[in-house]
Amino acid sequence: MDLKKYKDFDFILFIIVFFLFSIGLILISSATGVNEGGSYKRLIIQSASYILGIFFIIFFMFFDYNDFKNYEKQLYILGIGLLLLVYVPGLGKAQFGARSWIDLKIIDFQPIELVKLTFILGYAKYLEERKDMLHDLKEIFLAVLYPFPIIILVMMQPDLGGAIVFSFIIFGMLYISGLNLKVVLYAILGALVCSPIIYNYILRPHQRTRIDAFLNPGDPSFEGNFQVIQSMIAIGSGKIFGKGLFNGTQNQYGFLPVTDSDFIFAVLGEEFGLIGMSVVLILYFVFFKRLYALATSAKDFYGTLIIVGITSMFLYQFVQNVGMTMGVMPVTGVTLPFVSYGGSSMLTSMMALALVFNVSVKRRKINF
Repeated sequence: MDLKKYKDFDFILFIIVFFLFSIGLILISSATGVNEGGSYKRLIIQSASYILGIFFIIFFMFFDYNDFKNYEKQLYILGIGLLLLVYVPGLGKAQFGARSWIDLKIIDFQPIELVKLTFILGYAKYLEERKDMLHDLKEIFLAVLYPFPIIILVMMQPDLGGAIVFSFIIFGMLYISGLNLKVVLYAILGALVCSPIIYNYILRPHQRTRIDAFLNPGDPSFEGNFQVIQSMIAIGSGKIFGKGLFNGTQNQYGFLPVTDSDFIFAVLGEEFGLIGMSVVLILYFVFFKRLYALATSAKDFYGTLIIVGITSMFLYQFVQNVGMTMGVMPVTGVTLPFVSYGGSSMLTSMMALALVFNVSVKRRKINF
């Protein structure tokens, strides 16, 4: 491997992710109570996933991301196949009301995490060939039809949060490919008109409950509101400097649910206060600014589409996770990138980062 080819490797982006991962480990250790003799299993899995991700970053440097263009159909079929694996008896596993996991004995793996990447790589090739053609209704219809089977399979699990992540990925990639904004506005209007039908006949009961809870945030009788209320109490009680590591009462005494993943930002707010939250938010701001710079400086449109798809994925997960802890977004099982616990989530995020780095070392210039 000729190291001179990789002089444009974005070390700042790599360092930012390392800081986010490190902060996540500290918060997970508090959320799992390792100071009180809790299990180190989650910390080990999280660290192993991160280290394995670094190996993926190194491994991907031996290839050119354009090589994936030759496997668009295979990537598409692979994505659908992975989503169908959850229905294989003895392999698929249901948790939290959704059949979205594969039991690998050592860990539970979510195929949807890997499918996000196979989809981005394949869809980028599809859209690259249709750049600036998305003013034609036929092309728009075909471009929307392309991801439709994957969205349906995700909704069947059912995984509303995952389906929304895919929707944001699709929108980001379509928009950068020249999708007319009028079409977007019409799509939003159509979704609003159809929302009663979607609510009553497509969404599952627990998904409707989450929406009801979001629309009635002050009513603890709605399932899901209790955890959001506890989350806001935790964040508010942290004030400016926080209560200190392992000293968050909402976290340590079990008032906060799923503290190591879904509500890890509330743990941050309670134990490290406004200062701690501000540090993390600044890290994410620089993280997304770097991704934007790399997307605009990619050597070709295929590289731009890959980074835009990955950025859309990370941006939605960030906004959704932070927003739901503050009661401004509905509760969905979406993790905070590089911070929340989740072996498959961390590994996929690192693989996504590997693709970004692969594009970055071949870019035209850096804009930041």
